[in-house]
Amino acid sequence: MKIGIVGATGYGGADLLRLLHQHPKVNEIILYSSSQEGVHIHESYPHLSTIYEQSLNEINVEKIAKQVDIVFLATPPGVSAELSEPLVNLGVQVIDLSGDLRIKDTEIYQSWYKRESASQSIIDQAVYGLPEWNKEAIEKAKVVANPGCYPTATLLGLAPLIKANLIELDSIIVDAKSGTSGAGRSPSAITHFSEMNENFKAYQINKHKHTPEIEQILQQWDEGVEVITFQPHLVPMVRGIMATIYAKAKAPITESDLRKLYEENYQQAPFVRVRPEGAFPATKEVYGSNFCDIGVTYDKRTGRITVVSVIDNVVKGASGQAIQNLNIMNGWEEQTGLAFVPVYP
Repeated sequence: MKIGIVGATGYGGADLLRLLHQHPKVNEIILYSSSQEGVHIHESYPHLSTIYEQSLNEINVEKIAKQVDIVFLATPPGVSAELSEPLVNLGVQVIDLSGDLRIKDTEIYQSWYKRESASQSIIDQAVYGLPEWNKEAIEKAKVVANPGCYPTATLLGLAPLIKANLIELDSIIVDAKSGTSGAGRSPSAITHFSEMNENFKAYQINKHKHTPEIEQILQQWDEGVEVITFQPHLVPMVRGIMATIYAKAKAPITESDLRKLYEENYQQAPFVRVRPEGAFPATKEVYGSNFCDIGVTYDKRTGRITVVSVIDNVVKGASGQAIQNLNIMNGWEEQTGLAFVPVYP
């Protein structure tokens, strides 16, 4: 299969190239960039110098459609809104790593993203690419909206509780932390070294654009969900997300029953690992991998369930999950090209 990556100079695009290079079903990768056309990728990422020798290509939809079978759009918001539909119309499979195709209601998208949405027709075609809970739809999809990093960790952590109707739906609080790579490669005042080193900060309080994405999927699982409290933080590390999720249980439950629930829900999910009773994951334990590790407990004193869900935001939260969707869309084994262990320490 021939693969195209649009937005190859961002962190997500570079990680896609790293992972796809060793994918057994991929025999050619072509990189496209609007900002660095004609430049070699190793000028931005020297660590990729031996695996890709061509210069970056211009973004021309007609040319792309003739060159590749599937395109990953690892682009900032707004770009996929323009490129996805013409690519799909030309017969190219599309996996979008931006947020342009995730929100079904265009008014909600425009309110949170502060920009024009993609056309309703391409949004309606896009399948939400959370493989553990949407595999059958992904298998038939021509265009997949790859979930955001925070939503991936949060939804995988919450799904068993929502599906089993175990929690008060108005009690959900998600306290999430991310490494700075989640903000992308462009430097900013909030992420450069002197601002983040030995620092820890909350940001986009009550207005992070992943909030409606999380709520949309929760509402699909249980229409009783209205809103949640979601608050992200930046921590002084490069990769990783930890979502610590709190919710009021409808009735007392044992920790062993909770763990059994999660194990049953994820027994066919190769990239979700449920921790033993009383054990909780750390971000370093999934670093560089496509795993989501989950620990869960019940506090008898407060009646609340606590879920700790961790992922690598660049892999399971972006490039790795996108390749997982590629595998499912094409009928390949889900773990193809992704069956590697985390990097530790």
